[in-house]
Amino acid sequence: MLFVAEKPVTRGELARVVGVTPRAAEGALAELGASYEGTGLRLQRSGDEWQIVTAPQHATHVAAYLGADRLRVSPASLETLAVVAYKQPVTRAEVEAIRGVNCDQTIYTLASRRLIEERGRKEAPGRPILYGTTWEFLECFGLQSLDDLPRALSPDGLVLEPAEATPGERG
Repeated sequence: MLFVAEKPVTRGELARVVGVTPRAAEGALAELGASYEGTGLRLQRSGDEWQIVTAPQHATHVAAYLGADRLRVSPASLETLAVVAYKQPVTRAEVEAIRGVNCDQTIYTLASRRLIEERGRKEAPGRPILYGTTWEFLECFGLQSLDDLPRALSPDGLVLEPAEATPGERG
């Protein structure tokens, strides 16, 4: 199932389709993950969602084969993506306040490359759209979860923690 799934699959979905208990599905997932060690694949988990992805050390080869350009992002896009990753869920206006420039096109580009996605709406005047990172973001940067993001420092020298939202969650 995981091999053909177009999106992450929950342990409960796997258990239901295969006809086993969630605990048995968890054990099978652990075995599968161990069997992929040292190969070009990795079993990635985010919360209760699972997906087979390319191992980070092989991502450039796969991207070259597919002609993928998601890994090539402009400095402006990379800056915007970093703000979204560390501050999510975040509105476009909040990103613009941090970057100091209009981010309409950059947000559109990152969303079209499926590196960020809409996460709901903020309870504020105008109900602006909230953005967060996706599974594809984790894949492209070889991360298991947002916890793997490098620690960032604020202008005051304080360590900033990455957002606690899980990619794929919808608000």
